[in-house]
Amino acid sequence: MSAGERVALVTGSTSGIGLAIARRLAREGFRIALHGFAPPEGVAAIEEALRKLGAPQARHFEADLLQPAQIERLMAAVAQDHGRLDVLVNNAGIQHVAPIDQFPPERWDAILAVNLSAAFHTTRLALPLMRARGWGRIVNIASVSGLVAAPMKAAYVAAKHGLVGLTKVTALETATEAITCNAICPGWVLTSLVERQLQARHAAEGGSREDVVRQLLVKQPSQDFVTLEQVAALAAYFVSDEAAQTRGAAWNLDGGYAAA
Repeated sequence: MSAGERVALVTGSTSGIGLAIARRLAREGFRIALHGFAPPEGVAAIEEALRKLGAPQARHFEADLLQPAQIERLMAAVAQDHGRLDVLVNNAGIQHVAPIDQFPPERWDAILAVNLSAAFHTTRLALPLMRARGWGRIVNIASVSGLVAAPMKAAYVAAKHGLVGLTKVTALETATEAITCNAICPGWVLTSLVERQLQARHAAEGGSREDVVRQLLVKQPSQDFVTLEQVAALAAYFVSDEAAQTRGAAWNLDGGYAAA
């Protein structure tokens, strides 16, 4: 089966890691189902850019991942539009930082819902579609926080550890099928969001940009950012036929963060 016949849904794919993965899969000829927040003109530009990269089709689908009913509608819409779903990339995520005793319960609930429960719902709905075709790939974008803990990030760490666990269970339940499930666990990735954090810290603290970067990357032994393209390349491997026996991996792409 050619990649051009296969459909890939990437959640949170209007920016950052998700968009980088959508671009990589578009270059490899996948039909792309986009999801995420962006103004209509921004969505149209992304769709057109993905088609120019090589996607036979690129279309945006809306859903609030806090709401299981909207996730169900998202999955049904993708299946109805394309008639199939071959690749699912669970990328969407949110973050909040605070000590446990000051962590707003509503933020805990939202982070667990978007970062973990949404992946459960998309996975449970994607598996029947993949089984109908006898082939599928699920890639969960976890984090180095799914492997090691950090203070002030109780909900994020709990959700990402849970996502790694969900990855392993899914891999075991599909072990005798042509369906795989793996997780990518990036360290610090230089996204536009992180770039804004760097600029804000630089403005507040002064000093050189190199000093600010060094402080941010103190736990990343390589002292260098993971790139969007590196994450997208690993995702492309996971969805390839060559990765048929890569199952249940939680692959840290983190400059040595988890090894330290």
